[in-house]
Amino acid sequence: MLARVLSSMTIGVAASIVEVEVDMVYGLPMFTIVGLPDTAVRESRERVRAALRNAGFKFPPKKITVNLAPANIRKEGALYDLPVAVAILCAEGIIDKEKVRDYMLIGELSLDGHVKPVRGALSIAAAARDKGLKGLFIPSENASEAAMISGIDIYGAETLPQVIEFLNNKLDMSPHKTDLDELFTRCTAYEEDLLEVKGQEYAKRALEVAAAGGHNLLMIGPPGSGKTMLAKRLPTILPDISLDEAIETTKIYSLIGGLNRDRPVFATRPFRVPHQTISYAGMAGGGNIPRPGEISLAHNGVLFIDELPEYRRDVLEVLRQPMEDRFITVSRVGATVIYPTRFMLVCAMNPCPCGYFMDPGRECLCTPLQIQRYRSKVSGPLLDRIDMHISLPPVSIREMNSGRTGEASRDIRGRVNKAREIQRQRYRDVKGFSCNAEMKSAHVNRYCRIDQKSQEIMEVAMSRLGLSARAYEKVLKVARTIADLDLREEMLPQDISEAIGYRTLDRKQF
Repeated sequence: MLARVLSSMTIGVAASIVEVEVDMVYGLPMFTIVGLPDTAVRESRERVRAALRNAGFKFPPKKITVNLAPANIRKEGALYDLPVAVAILCAEGIIDKEKVRDYMLIGELSLDGHVKPVRGALSIAAAARDKGLKGLFIPSENASEAAMISGIDIYGAETLPQVIEFLNNKLDMSPHKTDLDELFTRCTAYEEDLLEVKGQEYAKRALEVAAAGGHNLLMIGPPGSGKTMLAKRLPTILPDISLDEAIETTKIYSLIGGLNRDRPVFATRPFRVPHQTISYAGMAGGGNIPRPGEISLAHNGVLFIDELPEYRRDVLEVLRQPMEDRFITVSRVGATVIYPTRFMLVCAMNPCPCGYFMDPGRECLCTPLQIQRYRSKVSGPLLDRIDMHISLPPVSIREMNSGRTGEASRDIRGRVNKAREIQRQRYRDVKGFSCNAEMKSAHVNRYCRIDQKSQEIMEVAMSRLGLSARAYEKVLKVARTIADLDLREEMLPQDISEAIGYRTLDRKQF
């Protein structure tokens, strides 16, 4: 007898259909799985055999061949246990084949027949909906995550017998429902707040401008000046994450098992801090079958590189292409996948090896040659992709003890949301970007026009302050964002002046 059951596999952040075909004939008892299975898939023979026996079914003493189609793509993981078990019972005539055709099945089986959670549930649910199926059987722990996809019934499976009884019309199961509004309300709380940062008003303003325009940011300051503290609170003032962005981000974290039943969705923007010892593959993504790296895990959020010169050169250079293209292609022997990489890059570094260059309260012991070598660890092409770099002075004891507090993140985020909405409306007819930082040269000429006085300020900055030519467009982009924060379409001279102030590394004294 021949039976077919639909299942799925993930390729990058997307999922594709896998047909689980079972052929069962009389002969020497044998259980074979073909279709490029990895070790975990081949071992499903023993899990399925034990699960069926412990669920009260006699495992058929026949020659059983399981094919996972398409057979030319490698399959990995234990998610095919449930569809293989159901397909065997269909081939035996225990389950109605016609009923099974309307459903997709995913799940790992324990030896007693319980269904264990899998990775990539959100992408799999989207693939099942796009296939036009009636429903998806998925482990109950993944049901809340999968139910974010509308247009298909999601059934949370606890045990193998439960699935069998439903398919034989002996048990009624209600589709799992997820209240997205309640879920977003519960999962959108941030633990940090910009209100907690004492002093550094200039840096807070820079963070607001960066968040409003999606600009990459570099903070330079001595140890203890608050660089890390500020960076951790940047996600709290970024624009509210949309449903589409939340689903995109959740798909990525689902692939690495970064979700749980209490938090099945990423309703806040991710904040990733890779360690200085991270490898190239850890940053870009990799493995026999590629997994997302840190730059993809920061999608729709912030990638924070602390102590920038301490990272390996090749690890930093891998950031360049994803920052431009907003995606990265990872090629390995097992597969070639594309991951999204739309993130804000925020970096922090000391001004010199000892950290106290130009610190009025501490003496710097570094020689000019040591300072030059320290800063040359960061390549010019990478710095060229950072729109804003600011210098942070040490925080004084008076500021720490003043008791004064700044604005709460919620209030700043309100202004950022308004500025981003202006940008969305401005670029609604332009394909490929929606914020100021993503403008190309042609768009800068079109949307960042300045008057004669502003042009004179730019010329003075270029000549007297030592600003480079590459800083010209970046200053205009940042000035465009400053005007948007003030809800103005016209760019004024003060916008240009403020934007020039965010180009610390272009000045001659640096």
